Amino acid sequence: MTSSMDFTPIDTSATRAPARPVTAVLRRLVCAALTLAAAAASTPASAQSDDVEAMRALLRSAPLIDGHNDVPWQIRSRFDNDLSAFDFSDTTELDPAMHTDLPRLAQSGLGGQFWSVYIPTSLAGPGAARAVFEQIDVARRLIARHPDRLELVTDAAGLEAAAAAGRIASLFGMEGGHSIENSLAVLRELYLAGARYMTLTHSANTDWADASTDEPEHNGLNDFGKEVVREMNRLGMLVDLSHVSPKTMHDALDVSRAPVIFSHSSAFAVTQHARNVPDDVLRRLPETDGVVMVTFVPSFLNEEVRREGEEMRLEMRRIRARLEADLEGDALNTAVREELQRWREQNPSARASLADAADHIDHIKAVAGVRYVGIGGDYDGISTVPEGLEDVTAYPALFLELRRRGYSDDELRAIAGGNLLRVFRAAEKVRDELVGEPPSNMLFGAAE
Repeated sequence: MTSSMDFTPIDTSATRAPARPVTAVLRRLVCAALTLAAAAASTPASAQSDDVEAMRALLRSAPLIDGHNDVPWQIRSRFDNDLSAFDFSDTTELDPAMHTDLPRLAQSGLGGQFWSVYIPTSLAGPGAARAVFEQIDVARRLIARHPDRLELVTDAAGLEAAAAAGRIASLFGMEGGHSIENSLAVLRELYLAGARYMTLTHSANTDWADASTDEPEHNGLNDFGKEVVREMNRLGMLVDLSHVSPKTMHDALDVSRAPVIFSHSSAFAVTQHARNVPDDVLRRLPETDGVVMVTFVPSFLNEEVRREGEEMRLEMRRIRARLEADLEGDALNTAVREELQRWREQNPSARASLADAADHIDHIKAVAGVRYVGIGGDYDGISTVPEGLEDVTAYPALFLELRRRGYSDDELRAIAGGNLLRVFRAAEKVRDELVGEPPSNMLFGAAE
């Protein structure tokens, strides 16, 4: 799930102002798009269809495992977790349309999905754990409504078995350590409820870990934060470092005995967004044998989109500062939205693309190795999508692009799901090695 820090501008192609000078990056993208279009035009439609279907089959055999999808939050925010009002057989008619539904999942090639049981940082404090349990509950009920298509699993073996049976293995990932209310007991109970990873922070710091999009408070992980990582190792819960600061990343790598994951992040050297992973962290991934699951958030993929997002946030602040002397509440918010929309219409927006996502995969492969790359789309947690990655049916197109760039089928299977399965099994192995260790008794604040 993205936050206000991850906002990307909407497409205003229908009302564009005169174009800005074309940058070198845009020239490369235009050339790449023209090359792909020419290749598509020269290839019979039947051959293209055969290529896509063959890639779906390869992905199912991997199996393809996506690290992050926010359908459960869509159900909460739009339908108050009332599944009787939610039709998962078609979400294209919703306004705005969702990226995920059962027919499109059938075309995706997916064999495994971590469904995010996200809650916003505005719910931090008393009641946060209740909200997370509610999200686990609605995800569990959604899976149970579609037993022919989805199967709840909690371990690597179950994941592989469900995918082999033609169902999408469904797991839960917590997004943000604020979910546990500073309690290792709550962490343990959430694991028993099915949570198999926890992102240590979301967009704001927790009381024990620094986030990438907040001012540092703890210089990474404090003592309690390090104990959280140790307890996650003991449980067999994957330590997710998406959203955390670089110092928190390094501290977690220092502490964790099990491989870490980045459930939905990309490469900072390619796009300098604070949510992306720096090269010095990528170079350390072999230490714990972890994986970065490349995400499709436009401002994480494309540097021009990121810069335009920053410009838009600054403009929004300027508009609000000018209007708040005369307006307040809903009237202020409405006026800000209207003025910002006019600003958007007068300023052209760049678009991220499928090729950008492939560039991030290329970079992580070059710095860390293909063994350390995965996929974490963040579908239904983002308001805009890259061209070519519009919804969950687009995974085969991305992997066809990687094949065009020279990736072997074995490399494609590793990126699709083999690397994540290796990490999952390794976390289970560490759990089994620690089976004699008692649960931690540390209380928040006791060691600070």
